Amino acid sequence: MAGRSAKNSLRSASVTSFVGIGLLLSCTALLPVAHAATPVRFSGELGGIVTDVSGKPQPGAVVLLFNKQDRLLLKAATDSIGTFSFAELMPDLYSVQVSLSSFVPAMKEHVQIKAGMRSLLSINLSRVFSSVQLVSTTPLAGGLMSDNWKWILRTDNSLRPILRILPVDPSAPGASKDPAPTSTRGPVFTDSRGMILLSAGDGPQVSSTGAADLGTQFAFATSVYGGNHFAVSGDLGYAPVTGGPQSASFRTTYSRDFAFGASPAVSVTMRQFVMPMRIGQAMAGSPNDNTLPTLRTLGLSFDDKAQVGDDTNLEYGFEMDNVSFLDHLSYFSPYAKLTHSITHGHVDIAWTSGNARPELGMNPANGGLGYTSADGDLQRDLASLSMLPRVSLMNGNTKVQRGEDYEIGVSERFGSREYRVSAYYNDVSNTTLTIASPYPGNLFQGDLLPDMFSNSAVFDAGKFQTVGYDASVTQDLGQTYKISMILGEPGVLAARSETINGTSADELRNLMETKQRLAATLRGSGTIKRSGTRFIASYQWTNYHSAVPGPVFSTQSMQPEPGLNVMIRQPIPSIPGVPGHIEASAELRNLMAQGYLPLSTPGGQQLLLVNTPRSLRGGLAFVF
Repeated sequence: MAGRSAKNSLRSASVTSFVGIGLLLSCTALLPVAHAATPVRFSGELGGIVTDVSGKPQPGAVVLLFNKQDRLLLKAATDSIGTFSFAELMPDLYSVQVSLSSFVPAMKEHVQIKAGMRSLLSINLSRVFSSVQLVSTTPLAGGLMSDNWKWILRTDNSLRPILRILPVDPSAPGASKDPAPTSTRGPVFTDSRGMILLSAGDGPQVSSTGAADLGTQFAFATSVYGGNHFAVSGDLGYAPVTGGPQSASFRTTYSRDFAFGASPAVSVTMRQFVMPMRIGQAMAGSPNDNTLPTLRTLGLSFDDKAQVGDDTNLEYGFEMDNVSFLDHLSYFSPYAKLTHSITHGHVDIAWTSGNARPELGMNPANGGLGYTSADGDLQRDLASLSMLPRVSLMNGNTKVQRGEDYEIGVSERFGSREYRVSAYYNDVSNTTLTIASPYPGNLFQGDLLPDMFSNSAVFDAGKFQTVGYDASVTQDLGQTYKISMILGEPGVLAARSETINGTSADELRNLMETKQRLAATLRGSGTIKRSGTRFIASYQWTNYHSAVPGPVFSTQSMQPEPGLNVMIRQPIPSIPGVPGHIEASAELRNLMAQGYLPLSTPGGQQLLLVNTPRSLRGGLAFVF
């Protein structure tokens, strides 16, 4: 009996051991399965609800999702309660467009998707202003982040006052059950930014390209309900000593974002420039006549851009201008620029008619010298405002310089080096020349208009047709410096001799001829890390025996300038408690005064044709 009991005990222990080993192996085999049931989420989601102005859900609305390159990725439609969702999105920036019949489409850019997070949008469709607001970003199940740390901080009495400024999460314990709490409603005005520029210096206030700097410039831009953008800019001069009106320019722009990169904009620009007394006397013909002619312009422009292909962008628009001086002139100025991306660069083709448009060469993404990418559109708006019509006289009648410009360029980047080749054709009518010291004497009566901002005068040289080309190579020196070498043969307007055969304006026009001149330019730019100083310095070597130094209607981003030129922008420590930052600027153009062409008349009168006047200007920029 004792032996049988021992055998039964041994058999029971063996069965128990086998059962235990089996259970252990089963649990071990199930461990990977249990672990795989809740994997870590590396993707994100985007969802939202679409309603009208009264808060009623809108089913059947079409929701389009675009990537950073404005390419369509996904398409969805809202369900019966007005909701939609996009799952398994890689962390990145996206754009969303929502459209429904009888409503204005809503658009929101730069929607950030984070790993393991779900972003919720609130779309409000309206017949006037539709809006898209980011309501919340919450973690997904199995995500990389958890909100538990928020509740731990909120339960700490010592930290609770700091967290009161945070928006209230409706899902938080104790939060208000109001279906639309005030804290989740986005502000009407967002993305507001602006700048104020104060400048002064020695030299003309208008450059050779016609860009004016009256002394005080400002620009402000804001967004209304997300996709609607308003901007206003101005350029103010100082009131004359004798009283009267003040020289000033103002520009107002409204634009809206749509899908496929479309962003139509409508602008209204008004300018007024007061002539000094000596110009009024010259026009009136009597030193006792105080009637001062005032130059006024009014322009209405339309600008848009669209993606016409996977790798092709189009910018186009037009401007209708009215110029009032001694006469009233109205003209129409269209333009178009096509940019096609290739393997290592891009090809750009530009056409402008009427007004010069150097702002087409400015890329708001890089902002230009001294500005961040967020302020690049403000800088471009100021550049458009500063471009004055080049007014002249011919036989006592008011004329405006206009041109037809055709350009093509190819850029290729290989590593740290970029190559570019471009060519252009200019057909300019009523070409303006700057003449210094045109007095004493009544020289060229009815054909010489004294300049508004300097002691020089403006002369109408008539037609100017030319072709030109240039090739450049740009080498990156580290991450902050660049050096460029530009070699080209621009077309210039030169003088056949240094003596005018007669004293009439036609004799001076017959003296001018179109020629090709070889020009080499060395250009360096960069940012000094320790001080934050940004600079651009260039020098052009060429034969300066010419009156017009090259393409006056160029839209190239890196247009060579005659002579020695230096531009510096230096950040200044901000004032405590004051938002934004301050920067000091200095612009030194044609420091060596190259390109001054002397002419003489049979009567011994001396003229000096100045293609690029020397100027020294400095100022302060307040960016906020």
